[in-house]
Amino acid sequence: MTQSKTNEETLSERIARVLADRIISGVIGPGARLRQDHVAAEFGASHVPVREAFRALQTQGLAENEPWRGFRVTEFDIAELREVAEMRASLESLALRHAAPNLTRSILQQAEAVSRSGERAGNVRDWEAANRRFHSLILAPCGMPRLLRTIDDLQAASARFLFAAWRSDWEARTDHDHRAILTALREGQTEFACSTLARHVGWIGKRKPASKNADLRDTYEIPG
Repeated sequence: MTQSKTNEETLSERIARVLADRIISGVIGPGARLRQDHVAAEFGASHVPVREAFRALQTQGLAENEPWRGFRVTEFDIAELREVAEMRASLESLALRHAAPNLTRSILQQAEAVSRSGERAGNVRDWEAANRRFHSLILAPCGMPRLLRTIDDLQAASARFLFAAWRSDWEARTDHDHRAILTALREGQTEFACSTLARHVGWIGKRKPASKNADLRDTYEIPG
């Protein structure tokens, strides 16, 4: 592989990461066009890494390609998020079941510290970052990279909902589920930890919208 190709791939990953963050946080809204020329100019890139970045966003479910019109941000679909929640519940519990034998005291201590930092978060972005870090810490030892990549994409989709739900009304929460999961793992109760995690990440699929125009925070109970 040539050095220029390596640089292109690195730049493509950076573009995808920055755009994904903007989409997840709502800076780039649902349905917005992703204009190749504008993105290329912003990052000082050719069209090749930009197209690669757009395809990466498509793989994550954050963008879609419309024939003859190019890429746009996917619409915010509650039904799709329910699907994401069910997938996360199954896949994260699977990952935790495989990770549990490899979880050290140090990893569990890090996870507890990260969860506490989330409880002290002053905004939804910091809370979401801590929440995602908690899940990453306890799942990474499963040693299944393909599974972890899929979970990461699903978590990105969930994050879009969290930012939308808390965009105008942020409230820090004490995460009792995280504490219960850590306690179960320390006591060797793997199945209880897995079932608690499945319920914890599957909450979004358990509620029904009150009305078409209902506020998302009124429609869904944010897990605590």
